[in-house]
Amino acid sequence: MSRIYLDDAGSAPVLPEVLEALRTVPPGNPSSPHAEGRAVRTVLDRARDLAAAAIGVQRTEVVFTSSGTESVNLALFGTRGPLLTWAAEHQSVLGAVRRMQALGRGVTVAEVDAAARVDVDAIKAGIAVVSVGLANNEIGTIQPVREVIARAHDIGALVHVDACAGPRWIDVPEGADLVSYSGHKLGAGRGGMLYVRDGVRLEPLLYGGPQEWGKRAGFEDVASALAMAVALSVCARERHVRSSVAYSQSLALMLVLRDLGGRTTGAEDRLPNVASCAFAGRRGEDMLLALDLAGVAASSGSACASGSLDPSHVLLATGMSLEEALGSLRLSTGYSTTAAEVVRAGEILYSVLSRRGVHA
Repeated sequence: MSRIYLDDAGSAPVLPEVLEALRTVPPGNPSSPHAEGRAVRTVLDRARDLAAAAIGVQRTEVVFTSSGTESVNLALFGTRGPLLTWAAEHQSVLGAVRRMQALGRGVTVAEVDAAARVDVDAIKAGIAVVSVGLANNEIGTIQPVREVIARAHDIGALVHVDACAGPRWIDVPEGADLVSYSGHKLGAGRGGMLYVRDGVRLEPLLYGGPQEWGKRAGFEDVASALAMAVALSVCARERHVRSSVAYSQSLALMLVLRDLGGRTTGAEDRLPNVASCAFAGRRGEDMLLALDLAGVAASSGSACASGSLDPSHVLLATGMSLEEALGSLRLSTGYSTTAAEVVRAGEILYSVLSRRGVHA
């Protein structure tokens, strides 16, 4: 029987529209004046126009990068002044923050509530940049981004939105100054993008040529740029219809997890494709391996590194105990997930998670 992929939040399968579009990318350097260079430059320009239209901005506000992580780092290191973020943000944000602290930049890492929701009241005078996720990448909690933007702009601060998680399912609120996107989270395979509002001064991370409006030097990855643009366009067109289907699917999976003793993680207002629970007395690593052997690809808030299982920083930030944080499990559906797969996955969950072997 074919495998069931329930880790769309980890990385979305490449969209068929993207695969088809990539067939049109010719060889060549878009900075070269010869015919081949002009041909590939035309593809890059088309990708920029398509991406800008998909997110409703000017083409000059689109900067293509190598990944979501680079987009986040460019936004944060490219700005100046005291920065505020929250303890449950993605590691690309928190890793950048740790480096900033080591370099002496003022950074405040505020706490979150039991659902990993950010506290808008943490935004106070003296902050120059606020970085917030569109939705929590592990447990799906949708953040009050509009309120964050309004409060930050009231004190004259710039707002960076990490939108690497979520644009497949929900709109990105207008008004942010910087927005990061990740290709593999959108079904583009690779690549990244950063929206930079016109007028925002941003220092580059890479120095060299004048590519990407002088904000990112280096040979342009035209294929990744086109893939990103096509994926953004598909998501903009499909997200609301797909969200309705995904919510029904994730709810069915969530009911199974709860029936098996899982404690729901995240808020009610969460990404519609995410079913996330924590199991006291069980190890996330054991559950993942057992599900993998049974044909289901899932993920956990815990990461196995160097032979040791580390608890999710997100779950710990919500006040969850170490024992429960080590027993987290996330199932996330995608655009291609079928009703039959959800039913079969539920049967496998009952079979696998009822075994003693997946207990600590």
